[in-house]
Amino acid sequence: MYLAELRTRCFRNLVDTDLSFPPEGIALVGANAQGKSNLLEAIYYLEILRSFRGAADRELVRFGEEVFRVSGRVRTGRDDEPFEGDRIERTVAAAWQRTGSRKKVTLDDQEPGRLADGVGHVGAVLFTPSDLALVNEGPSERRRFLNILLSLNEEGYLAALQRYRQVLSQRNAALREGRDPALARAWDPLLVREGARILACRGRWIESFASEFTRIHGLISGGGEAAMTFEPSLGEIPAPPWEESRVAEAYAAALEASRDREERQRTTVVGPHRDELALSLAGSDGDMEARSYGSGGQRRSLALTLRLLEAETIRRRKDREPLLLMDDVFAELDEDRSDRLMAFLDRTAVGQVILTAPRKGEVRMRRGELEVWGIEEGKVRR
Repeated sequence: MYLAELRTRCFRNLVDTDLSFPPEGIALVGANAQGKSNLLEAIYYLEILRSFRGAADRELVRFGEEVFRVSGRVRTGRDDEPFEGDRIERTVAAAWQRTGSRKKVTLDDQEPGRLADGVGHVGAVLFTPSDLALVNEGPSERRRFLNILLSLNEEGYLAALQRYRQVLSQRNAALREGRDPALARAWDPLLVREGARILACRGRWIESFASEFTRIHGLISGGGEAAMTFEPSLGEIPAPPWEESRVAEAYAAALEASRDREERQRTTVVGPHRDELALSLAGSDGDMEARSYGSGGQRRSLALTLRLLEAETIRRRKDREPLLLMDDVFAELDEDRSDRLMAFLDRTAVGQVILTAPRKGEVRMRRGELEVWGIEEGKVRR
């Protein structure tokens, strides 16, 4: 599948666009602050229904306007090539208006029953220079990575996460008020049920992709060994691993054991909101925490590996090639890492690629065969 068409209205600084993309993708070239990242943001908005930069919807509306709208048509097979089976087309659209702060999402012109049902229909993976935060920052950044990846690729994960957060908020409110502890414990069955689903999904994903993480990292880093492991806040999960009933038992026991700490700190101290996706590098004295001991180049390789695993997840879970959105990724890499990453992507990324670069000479992916488009003051030109 690939993004065949994109239409934007009043989105950031982009001049209203009606674009038709080739199945192979494009390279978008332009100076800084011309709108390259805004175009990728518009595309990825259709995948996660929010800004990847963390901006509020009101900040995405062009100055002086009241509404923004983005729509994209995703399809299988190009018209000039044979295709076995039925062609698939899907139109995803999202709009937000200032009056009432209302967001509307449609799939093939029909509003889904829940907003959460509108995510994950483009199959995109976004690479940006800010991905370095996945390694440099604390556990919350890596939990966010897991939450987005699994929400887009695991049925029921997003709903469980939303319910867990609601229950956790109610439980923490009861603990903060310091009243009868039984008021907080009344939320435990719901917390355990939803938390176990989240933990089981995270554990299964990390377990199934751990060896692939090490392999891909070795290829793009030039041979350095690295590992990805799960460190749930409730401790070790008894075998068989990541069976929801076993996880629920372990979570209930961890809650019981943490009663004294909860009463002192007046907050829930164990659960998915305290988990860690640990990234480590092999050293002469054993494994080292990447965040504390990795060089700048090593940490960039780890962040890229996580994004490449996200792409591999789409291949395995959805049986299709992901759309790769690459925002000036190669500019932050040294020449050797850049060459290894491009070689890896040229071998493995056979789907559509939309990448940005400040200069045409920096577009080396796919041996320069991508169509090169330009952008200036928000206007895209072929």
